[in-house]
Amino acid sequence: MLIDGKVFVVTGGGNGIGREVVLGLLSRGARVAAVDLRDSSLEETRGLAGSDGDRLSTHAVDVSDRVAVEALVDDVVAAHGQVDGVANVAGIIQHFVKVAELDYPEMEKVMAVNFWGVVHVCKAFLPQLLTRPESSLLNVSSMGALAPVPGQAVYGASKSAVKLLTEAMYAELMGTSVKVTLVFPGAIATGITENSGVEVPGGDQARSSKMAAQSTPAPEAARVIIEAIEKGEYRVCIGKDAKMLDKLSRIAPKRATEMIAKKMKSLLG
Repeated sequence: MLIDGKVFVVTGGGNGIGREVVLGLLSRGARVAAVDLRDSSLEETRGLAGSDGDRLSTHAVDVSDRVAVEALVDDVVAAHGQVDGVANVAGIIQHFVKVAELDYPEMEKVMAVNFWGVVHVCKAFLPQLLTRPESSLLNVSSMGALAPVPGQAVYGASKSAVKLLTEAMYAELMGTSVKVTLVFPGAIATGITENSGVEVPGGDQARSSKMAAQSTPAPEAARVIIEAIEKGEYRVCIGKDAKMLDKLSRIAPKRATEMIAKKMKSLLG
């Protein structure tokens, strides 16, 4: 798919991977509708876009609000005239606690944003995508959907739901103009913990620095995502950690589960 001249909707466009996808698409000549919960974050993205900002529209929308997402379609079409691609990047994590210690409101919020938010955007924009001669629907799942991560069980469940939803939509849209892509990022250097209102338990500066050093930079993750859109790829893992876990979880699922459990033990106590 040629990026130049196309119109893309990107959720989570106010920070992290989503912001870098917005900037990357703009730099390749696309028009972009950036969607995020916070207007202030979107304005920061606009500031970073520089001269490319004249092809950017920003939309402060809660993707978990179905009515608001349905209204977003008309706003985007009014701003850009069409929609050629959608990238569902928005997502939040949960507090690093076991399921027994996680309250229902937080579980519901994680599912509302990570799963229902993707459903709302897909359902709302799919009719637009089907009218285009070539189009792209990309959903971001997680390495946490490949194998269970203790302390992030509900987050992983929400991303597993995105995985299966996207795989089913790929099958349903075969033979149409819509190319469906599923993305599994590993650890990415973003502010997702802060944006989710979550702190890493026992986190200190040394640990944070080590985690950042082992993470894939957000601009690199965005580059991989945009290349996947261009190529119409079905499935993409980002980072050595995601690629390794993708293989191990299929070859030796029990071993993968136990390996991750040991790594998470110090965080959960």
